[in-house]
Amino acid sequence: MSAPHLTVSSTRLADLLHPWNTTTSISGRTGPAYRTLADRIRALVLDGRIPLTARLPAERGLADRLGISRTTVAAAYELLRTDGYLASRRGSGSWTTLPGSHTEIPSLGLSPSTTTGVIDLGVAALPGPGHALHRAVADAVESLPTYTTGHGYLPGGLPVLRDTLAQRYTRRGVPTTPDQILVTPGALAAVTLVMRTLAGPGDRVAVESPTYANVLDAIRQAGNRVVPVPMTETGWDADTWRDTLRTAAPRLAYLIPDFQNPTGHLADAAIRTTLVDLARNTGTTLIVDETCQDLALDIDPADRPLPTAAFDRTNNVVTIGSTSKTFWGGLRIGWVRTTPDLVRRIAATRASFDVGAPVLDQLVTHHLITDHEDAILDTRLPALRTARAALAGALAEHLPTWSFTMPVGGLSLWVRTDNTSSLTLTETAARHGVRIAAGTRFGTDGAFEHHVRLPYAHDPATLVEAIRRLAAAVGETQRTRTTAYSGYSNATCLA
Repeated sequence: MSAPHLTVSSTRLADLLHPWNTTTSISGRTGPAYRTLADRIRALVLDGRIPLTARLPAERGLADRLGISRTTVAAAYELLRTDGYLASRRGSGSWTTLPGSHTEIPSLGLSPSTTTGVIDLGVAALPGPGHALHRAVADAVESLPTYTTGHGYLPGGLPVLRDTLAQRYTRRGVPTTPDQILVTPGALAAVTLVMRTLAGPGDRVAVESPTYANVLDAIRQAGNRVVPVPMTETGWDADTWRDTLRTAAPRLAYLIPDFQNPTGHLADAAIRTTLVDLARNTGTTLIVDETCQDLALDIDPADRPLPTAAFDRTNNVVTIGSTSKTFWGGLRIGWVRTTPDLVRRIAATRASFDVGAPVLDQLVTHHLITDHEDAILDTRLPALRTARAALAGALAEHLPTWSFTMPVGGLSLWVRTDNTSSLTLTETAARHGVRIAAGTRFGTDGAFEHHVRLPYAHDPATLVEAIRRLAAAVGETQRTRTTAYSGYSNATCLA
C-alpha cells in the first residue's frame, strides 16, 4: 500500500460530514453513533470526496470537532479498518483504502499501469505532462529570485501570469486586460470566492443537473440554495432555463458550457447567446467554468463556439479557468476573468480565505502556457481519443445494457446503468478492485442513482480491466438483489 499523500483535517472532515447527526446513517437507518460515523466516512471514500491513501485526522481532534466522545471515533475507525476502508501504522496514523487494495494504487494517466491493485475511476484528471512539466518547473525556479525580494503576497496574482492569461483570452476572441484577471488556488477556490462575493446565505444558485459535484458541496456550505436545471440528452434546454430563471430568480447560475462535467456536452453559440440574454433580463450573474475547454476531441478548432464571455455585452458573465485538466491537478492554479471592479471586490473577499496563490506555481503555469501548451495538447488529445474508444468498447462488450452519449470532449462518459443502483454498486465495485463515483454525487435529492461517471483518463488496458471488474460487481449486485427479492416473496407467501 502506498503511503498517505494527503491529510484531511478534522475541520475539513467535519465539513464533509455536515450536517452531522449521531443517530441516522447515510441509508437512513438508525444505530450506534460509531456505526453511523463509519458509514458516513465510508460513503465519502466511495464517492471520491475523500481520496484514497488520504490520512484521516486524529481521533481526539475529530471527536472535539464533532462534539462526540473519542471512544465513538475510535470505534468507527476500528470498524472501517475491519471492513477494509482504513489502514493504520504506528507513528503514521490512519489512511483511507479499499477492501483488498494491498498493492500500489495504479497511477492515474494514459501510460500503461498495473491492474493488480485498485483501479480508481472516481477522479477525472490526468497525470502531470512529464518532461514539459519538469522543464516548466526548472524555468520557474530559475526566474524565482526575481520575486523573492518582495513579500510574495499578491492578492490579484503574479503580474506576468495575469498578463499571460489576458493574452490567452484575447487570442480566443475575448479582449482582456491583466486587471480583469484574479489568480486563485484552483478553480473551486475561484468559484467559491465569486459566490461569497456576489451571493449571501439563502440566495439561490441555479446549476445544470447533473453538474460538478464539488461545486454542489460548495454551494451548500456557503448556505446558498441549489436550483437544479435538468440537462437533456443533447445538452441545455432554453425553455427550461427561461422558466427557471424567471420563476426562481436565482442570484447566480453556475454553468459548464465547454465539455460539461459529467456529460461532456458542448454548448453551441445559439444556446450561449440565449443563456447570456436570459441572465441579463433576470438579473442573474453567470459563473462560467471553462476548466475542460482545452479538451476538444471530436470538433475542429475552427468550429468551436466563442467563449461565453464573447456573447456578453453587459459584464454579466464571470469566467473561471484552471490548469487542473489541461496540465495537472497537483498544480493548484485557477483564475477568474471579470471586470476590474469585480476583481477588486473578489480580492477583498479573499482576505478571509487566503492572501494569494503560490508564486512558484504561478510561474510554472506561466511557462507551461507560453512554452508548452500546444505540444502537451498535441500529445494528450490523441491519447484521450484512444482511451475513450477503449472504454466505450469495453462497456459495449461487458455491460451492453448500459447506455451513454459519446462526448465530443472532456474526460468522462456519463453512463446510465440500466436498473443498477450506483449507490449500491460503489461498495460492491470496491470489493472487486475498482472505484467509481455514484451518479447521486452529481445531482441533488438522490437524483441520478442509475448513473455513473466513468473517466477515460487511464491507458486503454487499464480501462478494459476496470470495466471487466465492474461487470463482475454488477453481476454480484444483481444476484444479491434477486436473492433478497426471492426471500421477501417467499416470506410474503408463507405469511
